[in-house]
Amino acid sequence: MNPKRGIGIALVCCAAAGFITVAATIARSPATRIEATEEYGKRLIGQTAEILGPDAADPRMRYIDSRLACGSCHLGAGSEPGTLSLVTAMRRYPRISPRTGAKETIQDRINGCMMRSMNGRALPEKSREMIAMVAYLQSLADRDAAMGESGRAAHEPAVLKTPNRAANPAAGEAVFRKRCATCHGSDGDGVGTVVPPLWGPNSFNDGAGLHRLIICARLIKAKMPLGRPDLSDDEAYDVAAFVNSKDRPAMAGLEPDYPDRTKKPVDTPYPPYGDSFPLEQHRYGPFAPIEAFYRGAHQ
Repeated sequence: MNPKRGIGIALVCCAAAGFITVAATIARSPATRIEATEEYGKRLIGQTAEILGPDAADPRMRYIDSRLACGSCHLGAGSEPGTLSLVTAMRRYPRISPRTGAKETIQDRINGCMMRSMNGRALPEKSREMIAMVAYLQSLADRDAAMGESGRAAHEPAVLKTPNRAANPAAGEAVFRKRCATCHGSDGDGVGTVVPPLWGPNSFNDGAGLHRLIICARLIKAKMPLGRPDLSDDEAYDVAAFVNSKDRPAMAGLEPDYPDRTKKPVDTPYPPYGDSFPLEQHRYGPFAPIEAFYRGAHQ
């Protein structure tokens, strides 16, 4: 072999080996590795579907089947005051959960949302993602505590006064077509991961809190249309009924929820119940008679 050619080959091989070594070092470098920081937790809340959804580049990260984000309901990555704010979430846990009848940690609560609202599976408790989300929620709580009572602005939205009637999905559809479809689409599919889908395979499942009419109506009343929430109580109530009348993923194993039936919310849209009111009334109301029944049961 020509000595000069041999030296050239050796140099090329060394350069290639050096490149591979440098690349491997960069891949292992803390500067490029995602850490379980509160900033990553904030991204997970605001961009859940992008990071943990069905299109995630790493199949092992596909924890949810929907194209929703936690921030679809918890606006501003949970930092906005009022309905569904996450600012005080850390203060409320651990607690006894009416839905399970057992002590629930903040990690349990996050995984409840992962399996129901996100229509996915639970995160390992010691995973980077779980640690990051808890760190972010703690940072929200710390900032709120540091602000003090005098520094907190009262931005609570108008509270929904639940109409004392059965909700009307047909009336809700008319309002939806006029006020909501521009963003969410006439078929409720939303727009990618930017505008959340409200029903269909990419939305929350039937075990989610938003599948309860009153909870859904409260969010609509407080926050929708986004940036200019001005629907009446009746409009929000009927739109919620329309949205929840549509098909969505089914969650298996809901029967054990609320082992103490007297603590089961009156608008829970699946049995069993501790009363004889029909399923249709638990789904659409009127709820006042059911509430009166349980008040009497507690007296």
